[in-house]
This record gives sequence, structure tokens and C-alpha cells, in this order.
Amino acid sequence: MKRNQFPHYSERVRDQDHDHNQNQNQNQNQNQNHKWALLILIASALLFLLFVLLLLLVLLLNLSLGHNRDFSSDELDLDSDQDQDQRGNHGLGLGLPELPRFAYLISGTKGEGWRLKRILEAAYHPRNYYVLHLDVDASDEERLELAKHVKSHNVIAEFRNVMVVGKPNLLTSKGPTIIASTLHAVAILLKRSHDWDWFINLSASDYPLIAQDDLLHIFSYLPRDLNFLEHTSNIGWKENQRARPIIIDSGLYHSKTSGVFWAKERRSMPASFKLFMGSAWVMLTKSFLEFCVWGWDNLPRTLLMYYTNTVSSSEGYFHTVVCNHKDFQNTTVNHDLHYIRWDNPPKQHPVSLTLEHFNDMVQSGAPFARTFAKDDPVLDKIDKEILRRSSGHFTPGGWCLGKSGSLKDPCLVYGNTNVVKPTLNSKRLEKLIVKLLDSENFRVKQCK
Repeated sequence: MKRNQFPHYSERVRDQDHDHNQNQNQNQNQNQNHKWALLILIASALLFLLFVLLLLLVLLLNLSLGHNRDFSSDELDLDSDQDQDQRGNHGLGLGLPELPRFAYLISGTKGEGWRLKRILEAAYHPRNYYVLHLDVDASDEERLELAKHVKSHNVIAEFRNVMVVGKPNLLTSKGPTIIASTLHAVAILLKRSHDWDWFINLSASDYPLIAQDDLLHIFSYLPRDLNFLEHTSNIGWKENQRARPIIIDSGLYHSKTSGVFWAKERRSMPASFKLFMGSAWVMLTKSFLEFCVWGWDNLPRTLLMYYTNTVSSSEGYFHTVVCNHKDFQNTTVNHDLHYIRWDNPPKQHPVSLTLEHFNDMVQSGAPFARTFAKDDPVLDKIDKEILRRSSGHFTPGGWCLGKSGSLKDPCLVYGNTNVVKPTLNSKRLEKLIVKLLDSENFRVKQCK
């Protein structure tokens, strides 16, 4: 009998073929499933590796490009767990306020170009801005030499944050030309840069007592609206010797310095505003100086005209403006942030600081001091023991990556300018600031 005559046999054959095909399909599906599982496993591994790489990249950015304030181990108090926690946060750049920027005016006269260079080196930081001004008594050659020094310095040329006034101002002692020159520098800074927070004026007789890293670190915790200037309305003997006399500053219309002329008449005390006087050395906010320069209220212009005929107007103009306007009178801190030793009363002339004043200077916590005589040895001691800089070098900070102790300036090799490395000197400045902002000193001494 033929095989196709047995239907059951043919059906069984078909069933076997069907089962065989089904097994093949299942095997193929299993193979495909295995392939997909392998692909998914590989993709997951790659994603995990990518995540790890991204995490490492973020950590590296936090350490190198973030706002990282790092303390060196030899500059720390290891006394408490709290200190260790703070050091850890600084090291990771976590929860720290934004660093401020300072705008400096450093002024000098004939023969003081080299002193301006030294102050610039001692107070330099790439975050800050600097205006250098040699008045009209300095020669064009000296001014050009200063400008060449700035232009030829690799670091300064890279950050482009130092400006030398090419057309000098005439400055008269005790005259209003000092205020005019200061406002000129402020206008330059407002035009050239828009992100600074405080303005600081220094003379060739001033010198910093702390590194910029310390100053930036401490002031990063302060409100940006505080104006530091010594001031009082209780002017005492200055009423008859400063406020009532009328002067004319020949520097306003002469090309050479010839002093001030005193008028025979004397004027009464003003009735529309209250006079304040104090130190000529200030740290003022950008917002307040914008008000003084742009003057959307007429008060700054009115007082500028008044102080045009006032003796030593630099010791009263900003003080009177800030204390006679409601938006700024509650922003003052009654201190000029300078260490100054005065002569016997009435304290008109500061004593030249020497080595005998060094310890008092350091303990004062003030970031600046004046006045220093030319080449006084105390300046070298400040450089060596406080600023830790060599002659001709910048004060080292967290932004400097070069090897310290070598003949080369360690700041010629630089990194992230947002990295600051506070020293123990910042603790003394912190102590001073805390004292000034204490309830017993702050509000009760504002514009009184």
C-alpha cells in the first residue's frame, strides 16, 4: 500500500514537520532574545560608565573651576570639629558666597612711579581693577615708564585690569582737585568695567597689610551696600578752620600747582544740609558712586559745588553726600579700614610708620596702613612676613600656580582666579569687621 493511502501517517508526518518548524522558530526567538539582552546589558554598562565619567567631571569642575576657597594645612587652627567642617566646605566650594571685586585708585606725584608699581604688585589680583594716576607734577617720561611696565607685564596684559591715566590731573593740597580726580577715576572704572563692588583709594604713601585673598574672602560675606568711611557731624575745631573759610583752588584754572587762595570773607554753616567730615581714605560701593557721578538726585552736584570752595574737601564731600540722602545714610560703617598713627592733638598729620609700629599694625586687623616713608624697612618686613612676596613679585594667592620660593614670580603661572586661599591674617580682619558691625558700634555711629 502506498504511504499516502494512510491518512494518519501523512498527518503524523505533517505534525512532525510542524513541531520541527516550531522548535526552530523558538530557537530563533530565543537567540534573538539573547542578542537583545546582550545589547541591553552592553548599553547599560556604557551608560553607567558615562554616568561615572560625568560625575568625575563634575567633581573636577567643582574643585578646579568652581568658587573654591582652599586653606593650606599649615595655616589652620586644628582646634575644633567646626573648623574642620568649615575647611571641608571651603575645599569643596560648597555653600560659599560669591567673591566680590575691588576697584582701586592708586595716586602719586613726581618721583613716585616706582611706589605705585610696588603697591600694585602688593595689592594685585586678577579679579580686581586698578587705575594708576601720576599727577601733572610727574614727568611724561615717568608716566610713560609706568604705562610700559603695565603693558609689558604678561599677567596684567592677559587680564587687562590695570589702567594708567594718560592725561594727568593737577592736584592741589587741601583743594577740591583731589575730589575731581577721584571722581574722574570712578568714571573711568564705571565706563571700563561693570562688575566691581567696592572702590578703594590709596596714595603712594599707603600699603596693604593683608593679601587680596584675605580681603576677598572676608568681604564675600558682607552685604554689598556697606560704605566704609570715617565720619562725624561733630566737627569741632574744623568748623572754623575747614567749614567757614572760603578758598579758591588755582588748580581748577592753572596748568601748574600754585596752592589755594583764601578769601577774606567767611561763610555761615549750611542750612539745607548737614556737614560731615572725616578721613579722606574710603571704601565705597559702586551703587553709591554711581549716584555721585550720575546724580539722578541733585544732591551730589549741589555738594560738589559747595565743596569747590571748602578746605580739604576730600575729607568731607563723600561723607556729606552719603549722610544727607535717605537711600545711603544707613549704609555707612564708621571706619576707613586704615591703620594710622596721629601726632599730638589736633591730629592733623599722621606719623610715619616704622618697624616699631609693626606689631600694632598687624594686630589692628586693618587691611591698609599709612603713611610710610620712602624705602622704610618696615615695608620689606610687611612683604616678607605678612604678604609673603619677594621684591618685584605679586602677593601670592590661590590663583598662583607657580613654585613658591623660586626666583620666578609664582603668579606668572596662574589658574582659576575664583580660587582664593585665605591665611590666618583674615582672622584679624574678620575680628575688626565683626566689631564694626556689632550693635554697639554699627547703627549708633551711623551719620551722627
